[in-house]
Amino acid sequence: MQICVVGIGYVGLVTAACLAEAGSKVVCVDNDSKKIADLKDGVIPIYEPGLTEMVKRNEKLGRLQFTTDLKYGVDNSLIIFIAVGTPSAPDGSSDLSAVFSVAGGIAENLTDYRIIATKSTVPVGTSQKVTDIIKSKTEIQFDYVSNPEFLKEGAAVEDFMSPDRIIIGTNNPPVRTIMQQLYSPFMRKSSRILFMDPLSAEMTKYAANTMLATRISFMNELSVLCEKLGADIEQVRHGLGSDSRIGSAFLFPGVGYGGACFPKDIRALVHTGSENGVEMTIAKAVQQVNINQQERFAERIKSYFSGAEDRTTLAVWGLAFKARTDDVRESPAIFCIRQFLDCRMKIRAYDPEAASSAMEVLDGAIETMQNGYDALEGADALVVFTDWQEFRNPDFEVIAKKLNKPLIFDGRNLYNPDVVKKAGIEYHSIGRASV
Repeated sequence: MQICVVGIGYVGLVTAACLAEAGSKVVCVDNDSKKIADLKDGVIPIYEPGLTEMVKRNEKLGRLQFTTDLKYGVDNSLIIFIAVGTPSAPDGSSDLSAVFSVAGGIAENLTDYRIIATKSTVPVGTSQKVTDIIKSKTEIQFDYVSNPEFLKEGAAVEDFMSPDRIIIGTNNPPVRTIMQQLYSPFMRKSSRILFMDPLSAEMTKYAANTMLATRISFMNELSVLCEKLGADIEQVRHGLGSDSRIGSAFLFPGVGYGGACFPKDIRALVHTGSENGVEMTIAKAVQQVNINQQERFAERIKSYFSGAEDRTTLAVWGLAFKARTDDVRESPAIFCIRQFLDCRMKIRAYDPEAASSAMEVLDGAIETMQNGYDALEGADALVVFTDWQEFRNPDFEVIAKKLNKPLIFDGRNLYNPDVVKKAGIEYHSIGRASV
């Protein structure tokens, strides 16, 4: 099948590569000429396990092309995916200017029937706005599909190739058939395609992300109470997750969620509710709990070193908002590090993939290391922000020897307190007694 993907960011590139892997011919269009040139040279702009190999393989096979020419993409496709960014505007709404601009550009280049599908996360009602824009610029027949993505950073390729579900928002039966054919390679074991109207498809995306963020924030708020009462949040988590009605996913307490999706999408949902006279009470509470959790963790560390902040160096493990990605957007690590820097603490940080991204957003104010243990040299404590696999079973004896004082603040509850204590290390985690 002939496909065009407009917007070759995180979602667009993963979508294009995976569709090409399944045999479709995909034209990738982006207005960033440097990004397109880099992709043609085999330089992948994001870190995502398995993506680099897939992109290079399918480009070599001729199933993946990169261009800045939107007309070429429109001319050489049946389905055109809009996958541009929708960042938060100052009022919390989604900035849809890129979506509307691409829709207009597609309309101006239509010469024959096309299906236009939106992968970008957009507020409920965007389907009609995009349809109206296209109709205002062309009389060529087209169909619109809302096709939200449900990709987890760090597992996006796996999620696309073996999806929990595919949401197709269209009221046109022939279009349903075409979209079902497109996704059939990913449905070999069982069909997990859900058809619905475009408005419901748009709402499903926001509902899913808000529900997941709610589970995280509930556990984080509960962890504070556990600390006060002497309960162990990890034991509570196991007990809660064993209930088949609840399940264990997204119940891990920590320093808070981040990334490009949850914070932005919850803000947009709250804004949509406000515009329509509906108070999104739970979504607002989820936002506030997440902010509180990050502030509480940072304050805990600052209070420990109160009066000696300008003489304190912290070793930081993890800068990305989660493991298996180089994404530092709204990362709790960045939020807390900014607070540490404001009180003149020094930071020696290590992250397997996100160091350069973090240095950029922090204006070079931290020192980054090539090895996690090197970051410990001359530091007064180790602070763990990201649950990278390589952080989960470290050599605690080496940690104790390298730090000026054997002290760990664990924002992801990666370690067994008894094991850390045995190594002679003072240990502070989330929702558990300090040792």
